[in-house]
Amino acid sequence: MNPHDHSRIGETYSHGRRTVYDSTVSKTCRAAALYLVAILVLSLIGGCASYSENAAMANSFYLDPHKDLDELGRVALVELDNLAAYPEISKDVTEALFRATQKKQVFGVTVIRQDNPAWRSFMENFDSLEALQQLQTMRETLKCNGLLLGSVTEYQPYPHMAIGLRLKLLDLTDGQLLWGLEQVWDCADKSIQKRIQGYFKRELRPGYAPLREELVTISSLNFCKFVAYEVAQTFSEQEQ
Repeated sequence: MNPHDHSRIGETYSHGRRTVYDSTVSKTCRAAALYLVAILVLSLIGGCASYSENAAMANSFYLDPHKDLDELGRVALVELDNLAAYPEISKDVTEALFRATQKKQVFGVTVIRQDNPAWRSFMENFDSLEALQQLQTMRETLKCNGLLLGSVTEYQPYPHMAIGLRLKLLDLTDGQLLWGLEQVWDCADKSIQKRIQGYFKRELRPGYAPLREELVTISSLNFCKFVAYEVAQTFSEQEQ
């Protein structure tokens, strides 16, 4: 065989090895790239799920973007009206909301009972022009810059716990609406159940979650605490 032929055969063999090697490297790179893309997609999906849980109340309330609730100082929380068939539920929700608002520490809060003489005199003409003219007097009498009031719109302890609230926060310097919320929390809702789980993981000691998550759905006091916690979270901008 001609020596040149041996040279060509060697070159062909080497070229074939390089082709196989290059093909293997190319496949490996593509596989690695697809793996990284898969990880990125999963991380984005996980991120979206996390944000969705944190911002569960995002479309359930109004918050004035031009005013900072941190600057209110102190707010008077008026004992909630009761539109439900259970007389004690408004007191329970009011107490839970008071404690949750204190813990949130956006503004100071004091509770004004419905039978407070000063408050009853204001309520007689609250929706009239005279009441608007008395805002300064109300502010001085209650020693607060904001007024948080509303009602328990519904409550049912069975067959599954449900609470509805309608709330608003007014600026006593000008009567403007600073914040408002209208929402129903129903334990039959899967998203509510998931948020209850998150609530216990964040707020309570570990090790008791299964038992206590069940307790929330059967105990009105515990469910009120969960609802109040979610309300209080809306007093400041949602983290994104």
